[in-house]
Amino acid sequence: MHGMISKPAEAAAQAGVANSRLLLVLLVVMTGLAPISLYLLVPALPMLATTFGRDASVVQMTVSCYMVGIALSQLLLGPLSDRYGRRPVMLAGLALSIVASLGCILAQTLPQLIVARFLQALGGASGMVISRAIIRDLHPRERIGAMISLVVAVMMIAQMLSPLTGGLIETALGWHAIFYVVAALSVAIAVAVTLALPETRRTRTEGASFRGDVVVLLKSRAFVGYMLCQVLASQIIFTFAGGGPYIVEIQMGRSSAEYGAWFATTGFAYFVGNLFCVRFSPRHSLDRLIWFGLALQLAGSSLNVCWSLLGLNQVPVMLFGTQMLVMFANAMVMANSAAGAISVRPSAAGTASGAMGFLQMGIGALVSQLGAYLGGHFTTTRPLTSAILAMSFACAGSMIFLVPRGNATVSEEMIKEAEEDEVGVM
Repeated sequence: MHGMISKPAEAAAQAGVANSRLLLVLLVVMTGLAPISLYLLVPALPMLATTFGRDASVVQMTVSCYMVGIALSQLLLGPLSDRYGRRPVMLAGLALSIVASLGCILAQTLPQLIVARFLQALGGASGMVISRAIIRDLHPRERIGAMISLVVAVMMIAQMLSPLTGGLIETALGWHAIFYVVAALSVAIAVAVTLALPETRRTRTEGASFRGDVVVLLKSRAFVGYMLCQVLASQIIFTFAGGGPYIVEIQMGRSSAEYGAWFATTGFAYFVGNLFCVRFSPRHSLDRLIWFGLALQLAGSSLNVCWSLLGLNQVPVMLFGTQMLVMFANAMVMANSAAGAISVRPSAAGTASGAMGFLQMGIGALVSQLGAYLGGHFTTTRPLTSAILAMSFACAGSMIFLVPRGNATVSEEMIKEAEEDEVGVM
């Protein structure tokens, strides 16, 4: 009798594990669709300039407008997924990505291609915001950081291979083939979402609204603190990515290929940092991992400024060796502060995720220009490393001054108070 009971229970447990693995893979491809589509096209930009007979700076708009589309997608689709559900909004985004990919294939002029790329990002980036909300729907607060880290770590492998894959596709089949691949990938994800993604949205309280969610989130010091910490940490990446090529190639006189190799080391450090989160999240609290990451981030940023003052980081090994420590720590700060932000009001996880993603990408577009200025208009690394140190201090400041100690999540009393304020305004 005992054996008859235990076998079905064991089978059910194994099915649960299989389903969780399938869901993890689905979250990875949902998250990766937009960034992979972005980097697939980068190697083909010179060919686009030749095909359309336009300057490289104009062709670059296929990238910059794509990033704008990602930012707007975060802001729009996150709240919509709270209201209408994760699955229907995800499927609508994928449908737009498929149609826009076909528009890219049929584009006869560069402006048509730029518009189609914007729409492709607007739809394809739905997975970036919705996957974080799904993770919050399914997992307790202390496990969210580990799950986000795991999704990012696996996704980064595909993302790092995307430029190489795009180059091979363009060389063998032409640049149009890249958009056939993106369209096929969007169709495959849409089929998988239809068949395997359950609706995970939490039941919303009666009278809940987008305005009410925003009121509660903005009244929460915890949400604002976690969100600022995550957004500021991400700007360290954009700043260094903007200024790094000028420092290595102009100040240090190295080749672009060498810069690419050194920059890959920071991506590897970020990847390892995410794996570290996955490994140690079950043993340590979300806030403790954030503080550990902030301490390492400050230490690495301070060392890079010291090397700048002493004139020691005019060789790549010193600059990137210390930056690897910063990026390792950055992974912990970003994943766990994102987890904290979307845990403040679980029923509004999509809205919180969308606001965070919008600020991250929107400010990042400006900060990358700042990084390029600091790297390209000076003869020393000091301005760039000082800016990164200032951002590291700002990350720590958002946690020190905004996130309540010992009670990082918003209390039920705060939610009720914010909802009462909203009713009073209406």
